[in-house]
Amino acid sequence: VQLQASGGGLVQAGGSLRLSCAASGKIVGVNVRGWYRQAPGKERELVAVIMNNGLTNYEDSVKGRFTISRDIKKDTVSLQMDSLKPDDTAVYFCHVKTVYGRIYWGQGTLVTVSS
Repeated sequence: VQLQASGGGLVQAGGSLRLSCAASGKIVGVNVRGWYRQAPGKERELVAVIMNNGLTNYEDSVKGRFTISRDIKKDTVSLQMDSLKPDDTAVYFCHVKTVYGRIYWGQGTLVTVSS
């Protein structure tokens, strides 16, 4: 099973983008879906996660601007990004973790925010 992310692109500061991530097949035992990002020269960092029970957690700098959601039946996870800032420029990766400890990563989608 592979994760396919889409929705990245170039946007001006203050604009919005919506990222989506779909699995190519059924992933059994998913308990966490999320998004990470990696800016040039920096380590990959957590942006947002959503548990199967709906609980969410966000990196401090995106709180109030980004919203993570998921569709369990479709096995998709999305990230609505509003009020984008140049510091949000990065490659964004979707992430799925199962109760069995297996981790899946998407291929990454580039988000560029111009000032």
